[in-house]
Amino acid sequence: MPSYPTPSHARSGPRRRSLLTGAAGATGAVLLSGCSDSGSTDTDERSSDTARLRARAALDSGELLGRYDAVIAAHPSLAGRLSPLRAEVKRHEAVFAEGSAPSSPPPSSPSASASPPAKPSVPKDEKDAVRALAKAERELAKRRGSELLDAPPEIARLFASVAAAGAAHAYLLTEGDK
Repeated sequence: MPSYPTPSHARSGPRRRSLLTGAAGATGAVLLSGCSDSGSTDTDERSSDTARLRARAALDSGELLGRYDAVIAAHPSLAGRLSPLRAEVKRHEAVFAEGSAPSSPPPSSPSASASPPAKPSVPKDEKDAVRALAKAERELAKRRGSELLDAPPEIARLFASVAAAGAAHAYLLTEGDK
């Protein structure tokens, strides 16, 4: 095999590969620094949207909690059956309220000067009262399921989990009728 001679003199200056690597690194740094300002605005908007979604979800859970309280008050014999589900709804309300914006009410909520929501009406028959509660759970679970499609990932996961719990509550409420 022929042997190739090695160059006798060392190259002076930077090699082509190191120049290209350096240029790519500098370009990346410029691109990243140029994006950071607009990224923080986007992050602030997403954070604000998330806070509004959480505030609305906390309000919805609070209304559902009011329904549980009204049914238990009207039919005390159901307290044993409904209390564990009510406790879960209360936890959902607390979790949603943790990251919500207390200073700005959600867009579709009543203004701060409006009167508190009216006490929900409760059917006189226990089975009808439980069915109405199951219907409210189903409707809220369905709404949360559709809201999670447009929500940021962290709130979408929470909506999915709470929607699944609501669907399970509706099932448990109606299963007792059979």
